[in-house]
Amino acid sequence: MLSFLPAPILAPLNAVLACLSVLFWGGLIILLAPIKLLPIPALRRQISALCNACMHGWVATNYGVLRLTTKTRWEVDGLSESQLSKQGWYLVLANHLSWADIVVVTVVLRNQVPMLKFFLKQQLLYVPVMGLACWALDMPFMRRYTKSQIAKNPALKGKDIETTRRSCEKFKDLPTCVINFVEGSRLTRSKHQRQRSPFRYLMKPKAGGIAFALNTLGSQFDQLLDVTIVYPDAPENIMWALLQGKLDRIHVSVRTLPMSEVPVGDYDSDKAYRVTFQHWLNGLWLEKDRTIANVINQQQAPAPFYQELEPTGQAESR
Repeated sequence: MLSFLPAPILAPLNAVLACLSVLFWGGLIILLAPIKLLPIPALRRQISALCNACMHGWVATNYGVLRLTTKTRWEVDGLSESQLSKQGWYLVLANHLSWADIVVVTVVLRNQVPMLKFFLKQQLLYVPVMGLACWALDMPFMRRYTKSQIAKNPALKGKDIETTRRSCEKFKDLPTCVINFVEGSRLTRSKHQRQRSPFRYLMKPKAGGIAFALNTLGSQFDQLLDVTIVYPDAPENIMWALLQGKLDRIHVSVRTLPMSEVPVGDYDSDKAYRVTFQHWLNGLWLEKDRTIANVINQQQAPAPFYQELEPTGQAESR
């Protein structure tokens, strides 16, 4: 254990180890990616499996490094009762506080579900290196058209869903777990106040993105996983505190919901369904807010980060 090292040494050490991990595992994925261009389905499936194994190696390395260099306690509720499987299809909804969330969620779920996939904007496909790696990892790319674009060219209506659905064709035969950070942005005090969030510890959920994911892949999901991330003693910069070894606890609550509880419909065209879906999502967020409050209230002195957040508006997802 290297947790005895002072923070000025631990932070750069962890940063260097994290970069080396990305270079190693990411480099392997980049080397494998061109092989997927060959028109041999069986070979492409094998390469996809190898790329996912590389991502699993990256996640395991992250956890190993944190166990080696920090004393952070990982507390996970609800996972053992969830009866998850790597052969299943899942949609994960999570709150978002820090870049550390990606590490936390992938570490917690790494041995429970298929390797996580993130919905990415179509433009990222054309970013050098990153786009190739994400394509090799079978990340689903989505292209959204604005209402003004559709008004100018009505032929675009429905094209975004159809394009994304085609990019997800491979998931019909490949167990998949897709994650969505529903708030669309990391929680900060200024964003929380500017948004006039009605939630004590959360920003308003953005219903449009998750409705789009459900409209694209909803019929394939077995369960919905409601994942709540809490850093009870978190300072303002959670990622930096983690690298410095100053984060005492990471708490993750996992709750499974049957897909039958999720409202189904056309979010863009059906106003009544849109209201129903927003109401359902706000209810989910209210429950998540209570979960965070229960975890924080167990501490004698909650983190200033959470104490500074105050609900100011009405529950209304977008």
